[in-house]
Amino acid sequence: MPKISDKGLQMPPSPIRKLVPFAEAAKKRGISIFHLNIGQPDIHTPEVMLNAIRNIDLKVIEYSHSAGIESYRRKLAGYYQKFNINVDYQDIIITTGGSEAIEIGMMACLNPGDEIIIPEPYYANYNGFSTQANVIVKPISSTIESGFALPPIADFEKAITSKTKAILICNPSNPTGYLYSREELEILKQLVLKYDLFLFADEVYREFCYDGKEYVSVMHLDGLDLQVVLMDSISKRYSACGARIGALISRNKEVMTAALKFAQARLSPPTFGQIGAEAAIDTPDSYFVEVKREYVARRDFVVDALNEMDGVFCPKPSGAFYCMAELPVDDTDKFCQWLLEDFSFNNQTVMLAPASGFYSRPELGKHQVRIAYVLNLESLNEAMVCLNEALKVYPGRIVKSSFKKEKV
Repeated sequence: MPKISDKGLQMPPSPIRKLVPFAEAAKKRGISIFHLNIGQPDIHTPEVMLNAIRNIDLKVIEYSHSAGIESYRRKLAGYYQKFNINVDYQDIIITTGGSEAIEIGMMACLNPGDEIIIPEPYYANYNGFSTQANVIVKPISSTIESGFALPPIADFEKAITSKTKAILICNPSNPTGYLYSREELEILKQLVLKYDLFLFADEVYREFCYDGKEYVSVMHLDGLDLQVVLMDSISKRYSACGARIGALISRNKEVMTAALKFAQARLSPPTFGQIGAEAAIDTPDSYFVEVKREYVARRDFVVDALNEMDGVFCPKPSGAFYCMAELPVDDTDKFCQWLLEDFSFNNQTVMLAPASGFYSRPELGKHQVRIAYVLNLESLNEAMVCLNEALKVYPGRIVKSSFKKEKV
């Protein structure tokens, strides 16, 4: 029998979705599950976007331009200008979700065997994108004690080799919710200039920055027009994950010329998604004010509830809608599976994402989980009660004294 490719063998499975079979089995047993494992918000998609899709009156669903519908790109350039990100529509390629933007960005800028430095914990699918592009991820570890702040610049310099071609950050971060400061980004700027690197930035959560902290884009950094490649998506901005519309943005014309060739190879991004996304730019500011207020309330509730649990520590994030928590358990992969296979409280259980999949070495996330606070407050309250009860009876619980940390 023919064998599959080496790349097929090397392609990592999704650590976020690997527990789905256990969840499906639990539901068949009649267990209700609070899904805190994935960034699928219960926030309503803006009506202006839904109405545009409902009212589509096309006789033929044609290919769009490989770079995306021009009217959408022009309107999107105007959206970015509201954030002081000054780009032309020709600096934008519309992609099939933010995922394709990252894939195309890697393939356009990096050769097979090149290295890309990423602070960890990082979005798990970066491993898959780098595998597809034959790129090697060089992780730099941040710590839960610091709230997952940017690691020391000396750690970056130690990791740089002749094969290093880029640095990738997610800001605000998935999975940690950390929001990089202007000072931290200026440090990265000096580094990419010193070593002539690309600076990739996944900024899909820019609308969700809290506590009065400033959103600073890599596009705000002077003198980096040739280095910066921005990846974006409408999935979380408009709670439209299934629309599958993202964007790749750079003022580097050579990068965009190369990226367009990859975009041409996949023909065009989804037509319906682009029509909806173009209309969504007209979403009133009041929508984001309300959504942001809701996420702050959810964050505050979840983080406070976690830190009140015996042996649990969770730093308070300043962006996105995720937090990373350290639990007093032997192994969060085992614990998260146990929650679905062997535990229920009031016929309910919680689905979490083990942090092992967000690190280059699984053992670094052995005691941590990512929690997506994407459910309403009533559901989050029940979920936290359920998690607290689970921690009390989990057979692999570790005594609190073995965890040494300071709250940030």
